[in-house]
Amino acid sequence: MDKPIENYWNLRLNDVKKELETNNFDVHIAASAEDAKELVLKTIIPSIQPASISWGGSMTVATSGLYHALKDRRDVKVLDTFDKKISKEEMLELRRQALLVDLFITSSNAVTETGQLVNLDMIGNRIGGITFGPKHVIVVVGRNKIVADLKEAIFRIKNYVAPINAMRLDMKTPCVKTSYCEECKSPSRICNTWAITEKSFPKGRVRVVLINQDLGL
Repeated sequence: MDKPIENYWNLRLNDVKKELETNNFDVHIAASAEDAKELVLKTIIPSIQPASISWGGSMTVATSGLYHALKDRRDVKVLDTFDKKISKEEMLELRRQALLVDLFITSSNAVTETGQLVNLDMIGNRIGGITFGPKHVIVVVGRNKIVADLKEAIFRIKNYVAPINAMRLDMKTPCVKTSYCEECKSPSRICNTWAITEKSFPKGRVRVVLINQDLGL
């Protein structure tokens, strides 16, 4: 067989797509981060016609080029929650306002093979946006985030995603030194609020773009 790895991921992604669609998510598959960006910019966003856009923290959104393609647009109101030039107080207020935009773009810490989105947040703005508030949500997800079930999702997030994020953000947490969850009580703890999104409500409100490429954490 030619390209067995590509064939393997095509099969897995299509299976996950079917399960997500069963759970009322609107689902697309993109061959690469660049294809995902073009899909969102040229197909999904025009179909939504949002008047306002914002983001939840996501390396995938940045890596895909979506952030840079959208942050300076003049035809929509953009709440730039990635802007490093503003104060912490201004950033927090922007994140609060972002819960009322027409379109919220983010990623997911894990996607189960049964079609669930699983996420863990520090302050909850990202999972808040996925759960309620924004009229439309786009979740861009690399294939590396696909897991078998909820148990594997939780393990992956607590013992891989969270420690690396804590390292990336220079947090003062035990996992920065040990590389795995210590169930800490640190004031810098980034693992505070879980969200398991089993179905999109209303149907199609959450659009998932599965990317046939390893992206983000």
